[in-house]
Amino acid sequence: MRKILFLLILFLISCGGDGETNSNIERKVFHYMQHRSVTSLDPAFARSQANIWAIDHLYNGLVQLDDGLNIQPSIAKSWTISDDGLTYTFSLRDDVYFHDNAVFPEGKGRKVKASDVVYSFERVWKGSINSPGSWIFNNRVVDENPFQATDDQTFVLKLAKPFRPMLGILTMQYCSVVPKEAVEKYGADFRKNPVGTGAFTFKRWMENQSLFLIKNKKYFEKENGEQLPYLDGVRVSFVGDRKTAYLELIGGKTDFMSGLESSFVNELLSPEGELLSKQSEKLSFLKSPFLNSEYLGIKMNTDGANPLSNKKIRQALNFGFDRAKMLRTMRNNVGKPANSGFTPIGLPSFSAANVKGYNFNPDKARQLLSEAGFPNGKGLPTIELLTTKDYEDLCTFIARQWEDLGIKTQIELEESATLRQKMSKGQAPFFRASWIADYPDAESFLTVFYGKNPAPPNYTQFKNANFDALYEKALNENDDNKRYQLYQQMDEIIKDEAPVVFLFYDETAWFVKKGITGLSKNAINLLSLKKIRK
Repeated sequence: MRKILFLLILFLISCGGDGETNSNIERKVFHYMQHRSVTSLDPAFARSQANIWAIDHLYNGLVQLDDGLNIQPSIAKSWTISDDGLTYTFSLRDDVYFHDNAVFPEGKGRKVKASDVVYSFERVWKGSINSPGSWIFNNRVVDENPFQATDDQTFVLKLAKPFRPMLGILTMQYCSVVPKEAVEKYGADFRKNPVGTGAFTFKRWMENQSLFLIKNKKYFEKENGEQLPYLDGVRVSFVGDRKTAYLELIGGKTDFMSGLESSFVNELLSPEGELLSKQSEKLSFLKSPFLNSEYLGIKMNTDGANPLSNKKIRQALNFGFDRAKMLRTMRNNVGKPANSGFTPIGLPSFSAANVKGYNFNPDKARQLLSEAGFPNGKGLPTIELLTTKDYEDLCTFIARQWEDLGIKTQIELEESATLRQKMSKGQAPFFRASWIADYPDAESFLTVFYGKNPAPPNYTQFKNANFDALYEKALNENDDNKRYQLYQQMDEIIKDEAPVVFLFYDETAWFVKKGITGLSKNAINLLSLKKIRK
């Protein structure tokens, strides 16, 4: 079956009429696997990583991120922000076209206009489709006519109050530009009939099996004068687990794999996190900061009967285990110890010098336990920690080190959906969780602790008047350096109050076949294929 599918993509690409031989085309098809399937190719539903990657291949937004998380032009060639931070005006390129599709006259994709941006944003914000991305505009844009097209090449966005991370939000795939004609023609089936402006055009999607894309020969972006993309096609296969993806990669049947699993990590990496020499002849390993903070969350508004209501005990938990050893033995050094605040490495506001967090200090942990009235853990009730099967080993490692301090921990396994539900309803006093950035600004992490936010994102139900005041002040601060200082002050409060046990700042783990160039790592774990050569 797999061979038939591969021949099919070669046939589909060869129908493009570029005159190349099948062998040459075969070298230019990039094949990767994902352990979770795409559920929709509609940008309004760009919620999961699988959806986001596929949608990024097919669509563009007004702006995009480079590998350094800097905002760069895309459909918009330039923009201005008013002095009061409320009005964003974008000038659009005049050479961006939607993909050829039967919804357009003679099947030829038309030029993108500012009214398309208005339609795309309104559809996500208040459309009848109930997009999970509606939150990006809620309580941020004005109630009446927040999106305006003053002419075909000028789009205006109006905010209700200043929000400095807004440009970063506009890089999210929810903000991809779609044509009204396609959405109206296909209706609910637009999810499997995507029409965008991206570097690749849609060819075929076999749900839960594979996705085929081909080169967009009318794509507007260039690199050093050469038109992108360089590839002729993309094939995505969906598999149930990462072990299968690993075996396919090692067997030379795929070009790329993302992520690690304990069942094969030691076949790829040394304990120090280096690619093993036996793999280095056929693979390259790319590792970079990933905007994801891993933590153990503590519900803060519990009664005094819960030992975690005592700040000294929460601090003792943070001092009481070796993060570096945990990463070395459990994750082959993929990740960095969370020895600062909640904001992870990779963001410009991150500062280990200004926010000094917890290190492994069992003597300090014992001192705090004693000050809390539980010397060597005597009299301290057993603490129940909720987690999923995927993190059982990591939580067990931590619990064993706490046991050396006299802290007894009982680990309870839950299904992912059940655990999220308990977290949302405040039924999880102590739980393992992670927070991945929605956009490249520390506000995306600090919002997790804003007292006026419900769960999600405030799963710990943390409330602190000083934190909230700093958070609100930061939202109105347009000077980046001053805003970063406010972020760091908030991180200091989180560190001191310890509504979480800080675990580690994640890193991406990408494995790519030798001979493939142009694949660049980034902190948002986005697989961009438009500059890849094979």
